[in-house]
Amino acid sequence: MSKTRLADDQSGRDAAIVINSYTTVLRRPGVPHELFATYWRDVHGPLCSRIPGLGYYVQYHLDREQDAHLWPVSDGIGPFPDYVLDGGVEIGFHSAKDQALFTAACPILFADEQNMFAATVAYALPQGSTTLVDRVVEPSPNADDGLDRIHVHFGAAHDDAKAFGRFMRKFAEALAAEVPVLKVRLHLPEAYDNAKPAPPAPNVDHSVASERRLIAVIELAFASPLVRRQFYASEAFRRAAAGQAEHIAFASPFAVSGVYTYVRDKALTLAGLRGSRPAQLIEQIGALNQAAEDVRELIRTGSI
Repeated sequence: MSKTRLADDQSGRDAAIVINSYTTVLRRPGVPHELFATYWRDVHGPLCSRIPGLGYYVQYHLDREQDAHLWPVSDGIGPFPDYVLDGGVEIGFHSAKDQALFTAACPILFADEQNMFAATVAYALPQGSTTLVDRVVEPSPNADDGLDRIHVHFGAAHDDAKAFGRFMRKFAEALAAEVPVLKVRLHLPEAYDNAKPAPPAPNVDHSVASERRLIAVIELAFASPLVRRQFYASEAFRRAAAGQAEHIAFASPFAVSGVYTYVRDKALTLAGLRGSRPAQLIEQIGALNQAAEDVRELIRTGSI
């Protein structure tokens, strides 16, 4: 059972992230999952977190084998074909100026992607993403927090981006209004253009199949898988999901095995400063000195 503290809606804390991207990631063939996850969390993560301009940076690690009932099967809607992921990433900014600063410095980050990623696709969200509800107290998780978290990727049934977006917003709002749903965050990116691969990391695939050109992603959290499945069986969910097939052709859910936050409100978290696992060790052993400002300054700058 989750020990995560819950509270009243905390969604307003995401309002400062006015520009965002949601990136899907697939690890390189032959790289063991544990090696991939460790490198991503403790090597790539701290590198990315230090790129200037960042306002928000979080890794979502996805579990390929967790639950066969992550999302209800609906008539006329199937999973994306041949769609396997190992993670998702949010990169957020407080202003266009901050984003430009980050983009200018990104080659040093992109050079690292080929060490672990076979494919990355950065979907642009120039108007940001929307958190409709978030009852989780902790703003910057660095763990599997025990909640039942999933990301559901939806593919449009047509090319009308505005109509697809209107339906997805209405759907997300209906989900957020229900008590069992602890978090709803909606990503409605621009249609992806294979002629402009993003991010432009060398030796990494950045192309998508046609059915993944126009997508939406809904991040959900429940207290447990049992609560989730009870909600899916409810009349409230059936009402919320009515009319899906008119706008949605594909739906693929992914279980989140851990959420690791490196930058929040333009400031490094302890994970961003030290790496995710070292930050967990510092917290678990209660090493107060390691979280003190003089040590943080030393790690940041090399001087006291």
